[in-house]
Order: sequence, then C-alpha cells, then structure tokens
Amino acid sequence: MVRVWTTRPELWGTFGMVSSTHHLATAAGMSVLEHGGTAVDAAVAAGFALQVAEPHLNGPGGDMSLLFAGPDGLPTVLCAQGPAPAAASAAHYRSLGLDLVPGAGLLAAAIPGSTVSWLTLLRDHGTFALSDVLPYAIHLAEGGVPVLPTISAAIGGVRELFTEHWPTSAAVYLDGGAAPAARSVLRNPVLARTYRRLLAAAEAAGPRREQQLDGAIRAWTEGFVAEAVDAFARQELMDSSGTPHAGVITGADLAGWRPGYEAPATARFGDWTVAKTPAWGQGPVLLQQLRMLERLGLPGAVPDGSAAFVHTVTEVAKLAFADRDAWYGDSADVPLADLLSDDYTAQRVALVGERADGDLRPGSPGGRTPRLPDFPGAAVRFAGSGEPTIARSGVVRGDTCHVDVVDRWGNTVAAMPSGGWLQSSPVIPELGFPLGSRLQMTTLEVGLPATLTPGRRPRTTLSPSMALRDGRVEIAFGTPGGDQQDQWQLVFFLRVAAGLNLQEAIDAPMFHSTHMPSSFHPRTATPLEVVAEDRWGSEVLDTLEDLGHRVIRSGPWTLGRMCAVRRDPEAGLLHAAADPRGSQGYAAGR
Repeated sequence: MVRVWTTRPELWGTFGMVSSTHHLATAAGMSVLEHGGTAVDAAVAAGFALQVAEPHLNGPGGDMSLLFAGPDGLPTVLCAQGPAPAAASAAHYRSLGLDLVPGAGLLAAAIPGSTVSWLTLLRDHGTFALSDVLPYAIHLAEGGVPVLPTISAAIGGVRELFTEHWPTSAAVYLDGGAAPAARSVLRNPVLARTYRRLLAAAEAAGPRREQQLDGAIRAWTEGFVAEAVDAFARQELMDSSGTPHAGVITGADLAGWRPGYEAPATARFGDWTVAKTPAWGQGPVLLQQLRMLERLGLPGAVPDGSAAFVHTVTEVAKLAFADRDAWYGDSADVPLADLLSDDYTAQRVALVGERADGDLRPGSPGGRTPRLPDFPGAAVRFAGSGEPTIARSGVVRGDTCHVDVVDRWGNTVAAMPSGGWLQSSPVIPELGFPLGSRLQMTTLEVGLPATLTPGRRPRTTLSPSMALRDGRVEIAFGTPGGDQQDQWQLVFFLRVAAGLNLQEAIDAPMFHSTHMPSSFHPRTATPLEVVAEDRWGSEVLDTLEDLGHRVIRSGPWTLGRMCAVRRDPEAGLLHAAADPRGSQGYAAGR
C-alpha cells in the first residue's frame, strides 16, 4: 500500500494518489498530478491510457460509470452509459428471429459513452487542456504496449472469428494470422491517428480550453467519428447469434445524446455513507446488501474467515441480486426508496436461513408484484472459475477497468470504463476501435424495467463506489468483474469498515456467488454456486458445502482486481492500494 503525508499540502512534493488496473494508466495519471493537475485531469489521462493498455477490457467505443467529488459533500454521478439507439426496439430484434440481444456484434451496440464523457468531464470540472492529457494514450498507441498474457489469450480465443468474419479486427490484432505472443508489443497507429484528429479538432475550435473540448466533442458526436460509425454499421457482419446482421446505430444517435450529471444513490452503514450510481445500473445492489448486513448487526464486527461469514454474505447477495433483476432499469418506476427502506430490509433479512437457498427470490417492495425476465439460458449450468471469460464467438461474461484518484486538495474520482472490447464487435477501420456490446444486458420481453427500448440505458454492471464519513468522501474504490463487482466491493468495504487498511482488505481471500442469472449473453445461471479462493481453507469450504452451497475452488489469487484510494484528513494522510491479482494493477503517490 502507498501512503503519503498531506498535513501541509502546499509543500512541494505532495501531489496525490492514483490506483488503476494497469500500471501504464497509473503512471499517466500520476504524471498529470505531478504537473499540477487535479484528480479529474489525472483520471482523464489515465482513462484514455486504459483504452490502449487494456484493449480487451475497454475501448473508445465503450461506456463508463463515474463518481467525482470535491473536498466536502456528496459525490456527483457522471452517467457515461449511452442508451439504446433510436431503432433498437425489442420488436425489431424479435423480427430478426432473436430471443436475446447478441452478446457480440453490431446489434449489441449502445451509443458509445466513454470517450465523450471523458471529454465532458475534463471540460466541466478539469483544469488541463486536451493536449495535456491525451498525448499519453497517443504515445502508447503509436509506440505500443506490452502484450499481457491475458491480451494474447483474449485475441487467441477469437482468432478464427477475426480471420473468418471480422477482417478489420484481424488487421489490427493478429500477427501473421496468429494472436500476438505474450510480452510482444501491440501497436494501434489508426487509433493514434483518431486521437490526433480529436486534438486537431480541439485546437481548431478556438484558443480557450472549454472551446477546444467542445470542438473535440463535436468531432466525436457529429464529425468524423459519427460518420465512420454510421457507414460501418450499415454492413451485415457476423455476430454471436450465428447470423450476420447490420447494426441499428446511426450517426444521428451519436449526435442526439450527451452524458449527464445526477445525484448518487446512498445508504448508511454504521458511521459511513456509501454512494453509488442510481438504479439504471446495478450500483444500488451494494446498498441493499449493506442495509441487510447492518440489520444483521455486522457494522463494528470484523469479518472473519469463517464459513458463517461467507454463508451470510452469500445469502444476502442472492436476495439483493434477485431484486436487481426484477426491479432495476432505466425507468422512473424503479422503487428504489422502498428497496432501501427499513421495513423492506427487515422482510428480506428474515429470509436469510441457516442453509443455502436454491431459489431466485425477488421481493415485493411497497406491495408490488415482482417479475423476473425469462432468459432461455438461465438454467444452463456454467462452471464459473473466477474472472469472466471470453467465448470463441466473442461473447464476454463481463470485464472492465477501473481507476481511482485523489489529489492534494481532496478532490476524488472513481471511474469504471468498460465495453468496446476488441472482442465485442469488428474494428471500424477508419477509427481503429470497435463499438461496444452493452445492449446484451437488456431483455426482449415487453414491460420490464430492463426491456430493450430506444433511448433507454441498458442496466449496466459498471459500478464505482465512494464512502463518506463526516460529510466528506474518504474512500473511492472499485473492481472489474461484471456481476461480481458489487460482491467483491462489498467484502472489501466490510473489511475496511472493520478497521483493515486498504491493502489488507484487498489481499484477504475473496469469494462470490454465481447463483443469479449473468448480466451477459447467454444469461446463464448456476444455482447455489459459490466461487471461492482456496486460501479460505478446506475446513471453511467443506463447511459451506455441508450448508448446501456448491463450492468452486478457484485457486489462491484469482478473484477480484480491486483498486482504492483513501483520504484521511484527521491524520493528514493519503493512501492508495491495488490488487496483486492479475499482476497489472498499480498504486502510486507522491
């Protein structure tokens, strides 16, 4: 864990802390802080660097959820989750013979939100110009990034798809028809050219910083990027349904949408207030779990390494995620106040038994009748083994990136960029990146909060977190992992709230449930399954099996890629920590 003193932040040498899922992004963010930038400036530089350094986990055509806060007060949510295009209706997809939105390909593309949101955040709340933060990503795209074993494996898993059906992706990511070898160098000069065109558009828009960022936003939403997306999406290309389809996204969709700011959803836990995105995403599922665990008396108790702890948290997670699947979505009808109420929490806690429950049990907040989507693959057994995986078809069960930053003044950012993975959709040859596949998180059933509807946001899994005490953000944290994000983050936060430091909370053994239907195509579920690192020990894992859980032992260091930063005003300290799992996360500060 990295720690720096900030009792006198005016002193030379104190700049802030960065934690991200890749050391190159952390280095970019730290460089901006060292040159006088704020947490927002640093997060934007790190976010663009992640698009290049982890192309199998996020990209310029993806999406994002983000929280940012000043030295005092509640954070603000920046929703960078683009909605469904104007022509993306459930009726249209069913007319194509589909019963699920494909998990990869052009039909799965929501309006890309990540890049335009980084530009918007920098314009509205940053201090640096685009020319100060984008060169880090340009350098990485032109000069190349080291090919991680995970990148090589990801490309290898879709090599035949690229060679047979997505030649524009093969041109960028294959080396002589093969996946690039681990520890080789991956370059993307076309993406670097796209970034340079954004810079040129910015500089042509005027001398002021805000004018320049508006110019870059127009180039993305109405200029060369929107034009290339529109032309490419008219082609019929193979997707994970096994049939080629053209996309429905158009340049007009990009021109007609902008990211927006909103208040967070919050809940108390002991002397903490935890802030999440609203229920258009899965963020409040963490709040529901905390409310139930508080009802069970957990605040103040150190989470131990017992089977009882794992069992209780797992049973609470099942209840909260069942509510997510029944009630969450981009709809004014989501009963979030009832879901977080004392009476409803008490009803839900009463269902936590001494043995594992095998049902999916959404509740009835405010007396409403729950309805779950009927996913055709939800009863299919899938042997989960930790981090989400990639199928040969390009379908991803969900992975992403994360970056947290706190600066010398106490400004804080927690960002979860994702989507637009190299395996999500064919590369647009003029731009050097693919579109995302977030629409796979919608359903084609009519009348549900998560029904595919033009203009509605898919119920994303992207879920950054902030925790406040005494009216100030103290901790920003998050992890990749799709449906696991708000399970791993929960266990991390319980440990920190009980007194562990950030690194201790990250390093301790992790677990999660795959009982609920996956948010990713083909929406499979594995009832009663608990995936746990074997560092829990045979006695704990055997006891869980005796309680009715189906335990998958995943290896000693396999679950989670947590990042976190912390500001402790009373002690005059800044802290940062990163997960050793995956060997790429990195925390730095000075």
